[in-house]
Amino acid sequence: MLEGLNARDHVAELVSPEGSALGERAEARGATVHHVSSHLYRISAAGKISELVKTNQFDLVHANEAHAVTAAWLARAHRRIPLVISRRVGYPLGKNWITRSRYAAATRILPISNWVAERLTSSGIPSEKMTVVYEGVEIPRLPPPDVRREARAFWGVSDDSPLLGCVGVLLPDKGQDLLIRVLADLRSEFPKARLLLAGDGPDRPRLEQLAAKLGVSDAIIFAGFVKAMEPVYAALDGFLFASRFEGLGTSLLAAMSYAVPSIAFSCCAFGEIIEDHTSGMLIDTGDEPALRNAAASLLRDPLRARQIGQAARTRIEEKFSARKMVDEMIRVYKSCAAEHLPRREP
Repeated sequence: MLEGLNARDHVAELVSPEGSALGERAEARGATVHHVSSHLYRISAAGKISELVKTNQFDLVHANEAHAVTAAWLARAHRRIPLVISRRVGYPLGKNWITRSRYAAATRILPISNWVAERLTSSGIPSEKMTVVYEGVEIPRLPPPDVRREARAFWGVSDDSPLLGCVGVLLPDKGQDLLIRVLADLRSEFPKARLLLAGDGPDRPRLEQLAAKLGVSDAIIFAGFVKAMEPVYAALDGFLFASRFEGLGTSLLAAMSYAVPSIAFSCCAFGEIIEDHTSGMLIDTGDEPALRNAAASLLRDPLRARQIGQAARTRIEEKFSARKMVDEMIRVYKSCAAEHLPRREP
């Protein structure tokens, strides 16, 4: 977002706690970052936001996560310039006074999917106050055969081993346990099939125990936290996304942008991303046999899998690209700037 705005001759700056990965990455890529103390972050961020707003150099404040929403509200930024809030999770809003006041102060609320917007509506947020702006991903160049071979070699995967994968924090609601069971079942038909799990988290010991119990420890690659993602997506033959609760699903978008044929549950916002049996496959939530059969169908028919992958990449280019996200965000910003008037604090 920062890069896209600055590339279009807008000025976008970031307020971020000291030591944050986001702040470090943004600064390394040329963005202006205002570092604030990570101790009592919301208070220190509020002070910095108030200081910046009072310079009269900024046209709006965009809060991208819950702590930032609180900081911007404490800074009373909305009394001077528009406050825009992105909502990336599907949890209902709290009913307490502080939560309601923070969201009432927003000029516009930006859910990242229609599903998240529906959850906000059920929490009492007026639909006319919301604009859905899909999260976008960079569209990478498709990895040529030599890059794919290098990626698979990096993970110790041979050319004749089908490789399925998933990217995400290792948590129970992300469904990696289901993927391990599916792999164990698939190995009866595809004995060389392997599973790459990119990400780390508190569920890893339980998942490793499950893999050992099912006798597939040697077939599962626990990659841990991965900074450079191309070797993950470039190596895969299929992407299995078994998460049951996502605002959108950025790793699914990324896999599809690499033309990796993908399978997800028909819940949350996944139906907004995947056109079933065209740009991916949707199955009933938690249906292990259906997930196994869908994965097997991709491995049995490489030509069909490639067609789905190509359609997936086209889908992301048309609707979920970073370029489109930035364009939509600029449109929202201009609209908010035009309609903003001084008002009393809610």
